[in-house]
Amino acid sequence: MNLKERALAGVFGGITATLALSGLREAWARFGLVFETAPMQVVNRVEELGLVGDLSSGGRRLLTVVAHFAYGMGAGTAFGFLRRERGGPVEEAAVGAALGLLVWGAGWASWLPLLGVHRAPWTERTPKVLLPMLDHAVFGATWGLANWAVGGSERSD
Repeated sequence: MNLKERALAGVFGGITATLALSGLREAWARFGLVFETAPMQVVNRVEELGLVGDLSSGGRRLLTVVAHFAYGMGAGTAFGFLRRERGGPVEEAAVGAALGLLVWGAGWASWLPLLGVHRAPWTERTPKVLLPMLDHAVFGATWGLANWAVGGSERSD
């Protein structure tokens, strides 16, 4: 696959993975495990900083969804650029899960705490930090499978 094809497969994988992540978070919210997701926290922080006007609950929800999908699609595209060679579906899911954890680490351990969105994961005293790690691993594995399905059995540059 050429660079453009890898990017498009990555975007598709990012959309698919973001849907899976959103579904997982919705399930966890119904069980009372997640109350406010990182995209919600980011939108709240953007409002606190005065970067957007007062948002209605519908406007806040729309901005949260748009931000979540934009981030997921951006990560998926970056993964598509990085993934030049491929293996079978199990390998792609494993590589994707590792990339998903990389995205979690990059966000949750650096720019999100620096911007005051939430505390760094190593400062948490509860196991709640494990849920975002798990859902990002699911995000990555889903991305790997979707990217593999779209990209065909082999990649060549």
